[in-house]
Amino acid sequence: MASGKLLRLLVQSGASGDPIAFKSATEQLIQEERAKQHNLLANDLERILYGDRAKPSSTLHNIIPEAPTDKESGVALIDIKQANRSIDELVLESSTFEVIENVLEEYRREDVLRSYGMMPAEKVLFFGPPGCGKTLAAEVMAYELNRPLAIVRLDSLVSSFLGETASNLRKIFDFIAKHKLVVLFDEFDALGKERNDGSEHGELRRIVNAVLQMMDSYDGKSMIIAATNHDQILDSAIWRRFDELVEFPVLNKKQLQNLLQLKLRGVRHDFDLELSDLHNIFDGKSPAIIERIIRRAVKRMILNQKEFLTVRMLKHAFELENRI
Repeated sequence: MASGKLLRLLVQSGASGDPIAFKSATEQLIQEERAKQHNLLANDLERILYGDRAKPSSTLHNIIPEAPTDKESGVALIDIKQANRSIDELVLESSTFEVIENVLEEYRREDVLRSYGMMPAEKVLFFGPPGCGKTLAAEVMAYELNRPLAIVRLDSLVSSFLGETASNLRKIFDFIAKHKLVVLFDEFDALGKERNDGSEHGELRRIVNAVLQMMDSYDGKSMIIAATNHDQILDSAIWRRFDELVEFPVLNKKQLQNLLQLKLRGVRHDFDLELSDLHNIFDGKSPAIIERIIRRAVKRMILNQKEFLTVRMLKHAFELENRI
């Protein structure tokens, strides 16, 4: 079944008589159906959309701009890709989910906000424990807004040459200001660490100052998302530079059950999702670890030609996880 986003796009474009938007939404629907291995449906939709004409090699929403590079190494400063994860894949605490939905609505109805002299949230900070969905949420927001996802590469951004890091930062901010992207600064604490920390040398303090200045002066087309697992070490001045602060806590029992239901969709299993033994395995674990444990157990089920996934298989996968 098509995602809610695509259904909205199809209905909106059809109702407004916008053939370009309708074609774009239909092409996305074809891509989604192919990803689900619904090739017959995808082929039928292509024939309806294009008739006897060949499918165009690209569409406007698939065009990805060339990323800026580091002067010293020539390595790209940003990895840019098409987002493929929809909001249906997000399992989050309700208040976290609500903030993300609100930001998405601000962009979808940007014209309304602008008519009142207001802007959608340009800079958003994600913070919380590792593996709780921050990176996934950034990709989901890019997908829902039909924008490429740009991930800033800290390994190439931070240069060994004195002053070159600030120059790389300027390249990134100039670039993202010109293009409609969702930009993720992952491990943002590496750029925004507390300046009063006596263990840090002057160059890193200058980097924080440069980040603050560029965040203040930013006025571009992209949405900036900064993500950190260590919010406690962020410089105090960083926080007020963001329009929205979004916490990603560990899942509670109900959210864990929803995540298990999502990740076990299509997998035959012989247990109830409310089983206490099942929750004992995953309680307190991040969504990333839970997904890895389930994936490991399902692979064993397939390779051992078992008909059902069992709690015992999940426990064994969990034990292997703890040995890593």
